[in-house]
Amino acid sequence: MTQIVTRFAPSPTGYLHVGGARTALFNWLFARGRGGKFLLRIEDTDRARSTPEATEAILKGLTWLGLDWDGEPVSQFERKDRHAEVARQMLDQGAAYKCFSTTDEIAAWREENPRQPFLSPWRDATDLPDAPYAIRLKAPRTGETVIDDQVQGAVRVANDQLDDMVLLRSDGTPTYMLAVVVDDHDMGVTHVIRGDDHLTNTARQIQIIDAMGWPRPTYAHIPLIHGEDGKKLSKRHGAVGLHEFAALGYPPAAMRNYLARLGWSHGDDELFDDAQARDWFGLEGIGRAPARLDFKKLEHVSGHHIGQMPDDQVLAALQDYLTETGAPVLTDTQRSRILGAMGALKEKAKTLPALLDQARFAMIERPVAVEEKAARNLDTVSRGMLKSLTAAVQNASWTRDDLEEAAQQVATENGVGLGKIAAPLRAALAGTSATPSVFDMMTALGRDETLARLQDQTDLAG
Repeated sequence: MTQIVTRFAPSPTGYLHVGGARTALFNWLFARGRGGKFLLRIEDTDRARSTPEATEAILKGLTWLGLDWDGEPVSQFERKDRHAEVARQMLDQGAAYKCFSTTDEIAAWREENPRQPFLSPWRDATDLPDAPYAIRLKAPRTGETVIDDQVQGAVRVANDQLDDMVLLRSDGTPTYMLAVVVDDHDMGVTHVIRGDDHLTNTARQIQIIDAMGWPRPTYAHIPLIHGEDGKKLSKRHGAVGLHEFAALGYPPAAMRNYLARLGWSHGDDELFDDAQARDWFGLEGIGRAPARLDFKKLEHVSGHHIGQMPDDQVLAALQDYLTETGAPVLTDTQRSRILGAMGALKEKAKTLPALLDQARFAMIERPVAVEEKAARNLDTVSRGMLKSLTAAVQNASWTRDDLEEAAQQVATENGVGLGKIAAPLRAALAGTSATPSVFDMMTALGRDETLARLQDQTDLAG
């Protein structure tokens, strides 16, 4: 069997859109799940808008998402001579012709024939002038071009609705439509999986393929992504660039899971890992209706993956997140404390910054600055109980169970519930009222740091 070859072909004119990221993911899953190749082509023929910075952003985004590609990225612009070669080959074969119509002549014709595709007077001409010319495809004028699409079904386009498109401009530069076809052929692409906004281009591209006698790739045009209001995704819906989702603290594994489910399904499965996605993914599971970006569902998926990730991987993801957002990286002490409490931290966190908020106790240094709300739990009576607790745990084995038992004993001696001592303990250790379990914090901080923080508060009791 022919090896599966897919490609992702973004234009480097801006950031990597979440829709583009999903297209890349679908191509990656389809190829990787079948032992095939996933190629990357940078369609940088628009020299006025293409920038090296945008190319770098695309590569960075794909790397962050965890999508590896085979070989080096291909620059479409650097292959312009090959594209021109094919245009001239089609000219020699009679599949294309020289068109000497000027820009003004074409504009005038279209003004007189607003509902018709341009009909060049040079299509069948034999008496040709010595003047600049474009090379146009000699497209079929009758019948129809049929796209056998794996998602959209059979899409039929009447040939009399398509003009003889330009393949090579009069200045010798190839058009995008020609470049795409030549590159896909030369790269051995077997499956073209892309957004359905490209569907109108496909009929034209098929005409070039057929004129060259090349095999058609298998097409799958996937629906676009809409916002929660059902309208085309845009900035008004919030994050739309992949870099924005990275900055919001969604782990790459969660983004892969969530993006895979935007427009594709495998039964009722919502949560899955990469191995399952590669095994399950198929073009038959892609629907025709636009997918809707749902941030609540994304948070649910993100929380699941954070909970499933090994502790060291979560820690690495936190480091990457801090680097991505320009924040200071974790010190060795902070890493050790966070790892000690990771089991508790992962339970409720939906995103990496939410986990960092819970881990604040592990990242601060003495003396602990206490927030106003938490400070209300540190009155004279509460500080007295903390002093009793400090004495009770001095020689404890420092296991969670023993620490909780000591706290319960102090609470009983003072005739209060455990919560009455947990609140001031939370304030003393973290300076805030929203934290993991106080006993998880104590074990993560260790004996010396915990006792020192308690001592800071009991000293204030006199």
